Amino acid sequence: MAIEASVGQEGVNAPSDVRVIQAALNAVMHPEIPLAVDGLIGPKTIGMITSFQDDKVGLRRPDGRVDPGGRTLRTLRSLIPKALTPDALAAVMPSASPRVVEKYFPLLNHQCDCHSAISSPLRLSHFLAQIGHESLSLQLTEELASGEAYEGRDDLGNTQPGDGVRFKGRGLIQLTGRYNYERYAVFADLDTSDEHWPEQLCSPEHALAVSLWFWEQRGLADKADKDDVKGITKAINGGYNGLADREAYLARAKFFLT
Repeated sequence: MAIEASVGQEGVNAPSDVRVIQAALNAVMHPEIPLAVDGLIGPKTIGMITSFQDDKVGLRRPDGRVDPGGRTLRTLRSLIPKALTPDALAAVMPSASPRVVEKYFPLLNHQCDCHSAISSPLRLSHFLAQIGHESLSLQLTEELASGEAYEGRDDLGNTQPGDGVRFKGRGLIQLTGRYNYERYAVFADLDTSDEHWPEQLCSPEHALAVSLWFWEQRGLADKADKDDVKGITKAINGGYNGLADREAYLARAKFFLT
């Protein structure tokens, strides 16, 4: 479900659910003053739900509430123009600030035009679900831990003192280890003469690009075509940690894209 509980009058009004409904109402109702996709329920959002129920759903007694699996939500989904918009991105990424959405939306739009691996609605939905979970809604581009745990890891190519910290996880899907960093550097034509070059992967441009590179290297578009969220999760995580959260991201993305 795109929302997990009711939104609106006497609803549960979880912020992530409210964002979905706010973005959907903006896309369908085209209000003169759009709702802020901020996850905060209030009279404007409830009023627009009621107007939608009256104008588009045809309810005799609009109640100003959207329920999971209900007629109002089904009608909303059927009428949404299927596209990635700033509002849709804000709804898919429930912890993202307006500044983060503004930063990443044009980057994602550009990459969708350049990469067949996320060119279809289903492929993009799965990609957004995974980067959303891994980065806490595009907020984190660097591992919070120091990286010392990777010191001396031959399997990661960390053969020199300090490699663990220097090549700690970075990107929206975190790249780890000297070996992987150097492979990406060749692909992206990074200047590695500067000793601080690994830190470039924290920038929004490279954080997104390296995640797409990883996505393509692992052939995850094929799994996305099969709607295999578990298979993609295992390829990224090595297991199924956070699967329910990834599935929630995926449901939101599909609501706006498929």
